[in-house]
Order: sequence, then structure tokens, then C-alpha cells
Amino acid sequence: MRNSFDWTPYRRSTVGFDRLFDFLETGGSGAENYPPFDIEKVADDHFRITVAVAGFKAGEIDITAQQNMLTVSGRKAPVAEGEARQLLYSGIATRAFERRFQLADFVRVSEADLADGLLVIDLLREVPEAMKPHKIAIGGAQPVIEDKKAA
Repeated sequence: MRNSFDWTPYRRSTVGFDRLFDFLETGGSGAENYPPFDIEKVADDHFRITVAVAGFKAGEIDITAQQNMLTVSGRKAPVAEGEARQLLYSGIATRAFERRFQLADFVRVSEADLADGLLVIDLLREVPEAMKPHKIAIGGAQPVIEDKKAA
């Protein structure tokens, strides 16, 4: 019998480590690797996911963000009659795919772009003002909010 560990708190506070947590939970079995992707930290609160989707058009890719889950899926449109190609070798994968990314709390998709066979999805972490740390004055006075950017 395997001991199970709840990775949920860690999943909520990180971006892009869902594959690591899945690997730890499943013991490394069943990892899907298509299509390949990169996750990049652009700035403190700005992340970028780049997915290699060669052969797919923008209309054949669907990006869905809900709660803490980002789903990228693609399905090639059926070949229209009269457009059939006679391929001698097919090395470009055009099979349907679905990639899921677990997002940290307060992370939202800001934009997505498709160019040169790469789907680029920008993510921003926007922590609400009420959730940021505040200094509390002693003696019953109103809380003092310090802006880190002004310092």
C-alpha cells in the first residue's frame, strides 16, 4: 500500500509544476509528451507557456481557462474533398491533443498568440489588494498600507 501525500497546497501556489506533482503522485507512469511545451518566468508575476503546435491553424486550437486549470486542445479540421494530398512521408504530427496546466491562485491568462508553429500563452499573477500583507499600527489606529513600489 502506497502512502499518499496531498500536493494541493503546493499546486495552488506554483505555476508549471503540475507535471512534477503528477509524476510524484503516479510514480512516473503514464506521462504524455505531445505536444512539447516550455514554461518560462518572464518577470516576478508574469509567466509564459509556449506549446509547439506545428501544422495547426488558430481555428483548430482551443484554449480554455477556468478556476485554476488551463486547457489547451487541438484537433485538425477534416480534409475537404478535393484537397487531399498524396504524402510520401508524414513526419509532422497532426493528431488531436489536450494539455492541461494547473495554475496557481490569482493567475489569469492575459493573452495568446500563434506564430511560426508556436502557441504562446501569457499568464499574469494578480493578487488582490486585500490579500497582500499590510502593516498594522499598534494602539487601535487604522491599518497603514505600505506600497512596496514607492519604497
